[in-house]
Amino acid sequence: MTDRAYVLFEEQQQARGINLDQVKQQLKALKIETPSWGYGDSGTRFKTFQKVGVPRDPFEKFEDAAQVHKYTGIAPSVAIHIPWDKVDDYGKLRAHAENLGLKIGAVNPNLFQEDEYMLGSVTNADAAVRRKATDHLLECVDIAKETGSRDLSLWFADGTNYPGQGDIRKRKAWLYEALAEMYKALNPDMRMLIEYKTFEPAFYHTDLADWGMAYNMALKLGPQAEVLVDTGHHAQGINVEHIVAYLIDEKRLGGFHFNNRKYADDDLIVGTINPYELFLIFYQILNAAGDADASIRSHVGNIAYMIDQSHNIEAKIPAMIRSVLNVQTQYAKALLINHAEVQDAQERGDVLGAEDAVRRAFEFDVTPLLHAVREEQGLPADPMKAYLESSYGRDILARGKGGASW
Repeated sequence: MTDRAYVLFEEQQQARGINLDQVKQQLKALKIETPSWGYGDSGTRFKTFQKVGVPRDPFEKFEDAAQVHKYTGIAPSVAIHIPWDKVDDYGKLRAHAENLGLKIGAVNPNLFQEDEYMLGSVTNADAAVRRKATDHLLECVDIAKETGSRDLSLWFADGTNYPGQGDIRKRKAWLYEALAEMYKALNPDMRMLIEYKTFEPAFYHTDLADWGMAYNMALKLGPQAEVLVDTGHHAQGINVEHIVAYLIDEKRLGGFHFNNRKYADDDLIVGTINPYELFLIFYQILNAAGDADASIRSHVGNIAYMIDQSHNIEAKIPAMIRSVLNVQTQYAKALLINHAEVQDAQERGDVLGAEDAVRRAFEFDVTPLLHAVREEQGLPADPMKAYLESSYGRDILARGKGGASW
């Protein structure tokens, strides 16, 4: 790489004691899973705006996802949602994904769209509804086995809108009962990633409202159950990176659903509202990656990075490219933190020195670094520009309007 900007960047980082060869290897190893539902028509509870050219079935969703991976090189897997992505032959879908250079990632059960689930799915007072919901969880385990998927990503909309509407402790017991039955059906190499959300669609109480409840449930179930952190699922002002650090130390951080929000769970593109939070999340992860405890290092290596966004007004493929690039950018910046410098300042009680050592990495322009990495990988320096200059976005317009939606 002879670009002058990169040479200056390299000299700058070497002077700070940063090994750029190691940084580049870590960037090349980063993998971000995109969601099948992010390629289809989706929206808010008020309106779904249908777009021309969106996928008409799961196979076309994977074709669109392949474009994201083609230009970024960091999105080789796609999460599926059942029944949105239900097909007659999952072996055929798996082969289709592999032919595109992709693999099927996490399997996400859907326990919030059936009429019977209005008052809850696995926490419904009606035992028949609970049985139906649990059977769907088991169905998704079977699908994961067929598709070679490691992770089952679990989010429950269950909750109540008013005091007295449901028995909170009974609902807690029913939730555990369903998850325990699902847990027993897992293969030894599979994981349950338990997600949580403060509110919505339930407004009085949510059965899994925060990371502590999800963590407690995972502890009860066993080592194959871990917590999934959705960056939009917290109350205003919550320190998400603190939660991340705590769960890492307990070896129970299974993965992320990346998005961004301004007010509630807005499903905005990750890194567009609060990129510093995303950077600080990676700071905690990379700090743990250098831990003296080998089990902590091993645990950090198994964290799943997944996008969970519903693009209501944006063009789907460019929105997903922007999402994974935003994650890559903040990860690159976090790799520039000199942890020895931070630790030294901490030990000396130098508050501003420690803060500066972290913040300074965030303020670097990592564009020259990312261009260098992409050049070495045979990728376009500007993935978004390269995609927009291709004919794919125009070609898929022949699909028409009214593709696969939820």
